[in-house]
Amino acid sequence: MSKLNRRTFIRNTAVAVGAVAVGASALQGLVARRARALVDGHAHLTAARGEGGYGPLAPMPSRNTGETLLELPPGFTYNAIGKTGGLMSDGHPTPGDHDGMAAFPVDGMVRLLRNHEVSSVTPGEAFGNRSAAYDPTAPGGVTTLIVDPMTRELVRDFVSVSGTLFNCAGGPTPWGSWITCEESTLGKVRYFRASEMRYRGGYDREHGYCFEVPAVAEETVAAEPLTAMGRFVHEAVAVDPATGIVYETEDNNPSGLYQYIPDHPGELARGGRLRMLAVKDRPGYDTREGQTMGASLPVTWVEIEDPDPSGAGVDENLVHKEGADKGGAAFNRLEGCWYGNGRIFFTATTGGDKGLGQVWEYRPNGVDDGVLTLLFESPDASLMTAPDNVCVSPRGGLIVCEDNRDGIPYIRGLTKDGRVFDVAKDVAGIAYRGEFAGATFSPDGETLFVNMQRPGLTYAIWGPWNEGAV
Repeated sequence: MSKLNRRTFIRNTAVAVGAVAVGASALQGLVARRARALVDGHAHLTAARGEGGYGPLAPMPSRNTGETLLELPPGFTYNAIGKTGGLMSDGHPTPGDHDGMAAFPVDGMVRLLRNHEVSSVTPGEAFGNRSAAYDPTAPGGVTTLIVDPMTRELVRDFVSVSGTLFNCAGGPTPWGSWITCEESTLGKVRYFRASEMRYRGGYDREHGYCFEVPAVAEETVAAEPLTAMGRFVHEAVAVDPATGIVYETEDNNPSGLYQYIPDHPGELARGGRLRMLAVKDRPGYDTREGQTMGASLPVTWVEIEDPDPSGAGVDENLVHKEGADKGGAAFNRLEGCWYGNGRIFFTATTGGDKGLGQVWEYRPNGVDDGVLTLLFESPDASLMTAPDNVCVSPRGGLIVCEDNRDGIPYIRGLTKDGRVFDVAKDVAGIAYRGEFAGATFSPDGETLFVNMQRPGLTYAIWGPWNEGAV
């Protein structure tokens, strides 16, 4: 893969590596159609085959293992790769808790950089080579999978980052790297949390940061925290290639949407400014309930002056509190985040009047202003429950992974005209209370790669995508 010049990438408005653009009007119909459906009482409106969907789901054996792990529409099939416990090419066992992921084109192959949300509230042991770990007492990190785009089979895999903590999601950059994010601010301080009746912390290093991993790396990298991007309960990021600005979600309630403006676009480690989204002239605006789909809210941003507070190891909300005190808007568990042709799409997993989830769009208008729009709010659990990781599809719709641990998780699709349909249903993870995560299309748009967090699998799904909305 030819490397993108970091100093000139902001002149390239193509979609970030691993992402697929969606036109400015691609999801506008979603708002109108869904709003009409609710007004008419048709909350269960779905897209049938030939109308954006791909038809009813049915159990399907994996092409390469023969195991029945997914239900898919007619004409689709899949491979199962990168299973927890399997021996990787570097001799280390594959870690579990597969989560966020992105795909990159490197030397004719597809490289998947995959998070592992291995969690522990007290010190454990880093996977892979502990001498190369950021923190040898932290059990999370990232693995790299090299996949043949024709066979969808694994060619090689290895540990690319280790010694980080609760690596939930992240996002690809336009210059060919993966940003992996820690969803915990635990660190060196060991303290007793009475509500849990147990100790927390006591690691060798501080946590709660973002780390950058080059897609072309051939072995474990020496990861260093991007401290200026904030120390809080991170979830996902999306980079606007036109400006180099990084948007960050926070998985908490209340949570905020953050904006990192690097001093040197494409060189995140050289510092920058962190800000939290606020609704103009409405300080402390609460988006968690009482919202109207399609309504636009003018946005401004408030400065976070202390993005790396010293007390964050005990109080994970310090960054959020600073932003909220200055008028930042409140969301309910922000998780997935993806860039698409001038817009940032992100999910509030338990947002909405029924707590079933929201899908938001932010359209920047320069650096300091923009418009926030609620694209979708689930009115019924059968339609969508707990939207988590999200990505923009090659045909302009959205792929949404459900974090429905109390039921059966699905991968849902949202058409351009606002109808919901099923893409896949879990079979393997039901007994483990698993969730879909890390949805990302191959660079050629032919294969959807997605993880089942528990028991720990990566799927390569392919079929007649051109016959529907994604």
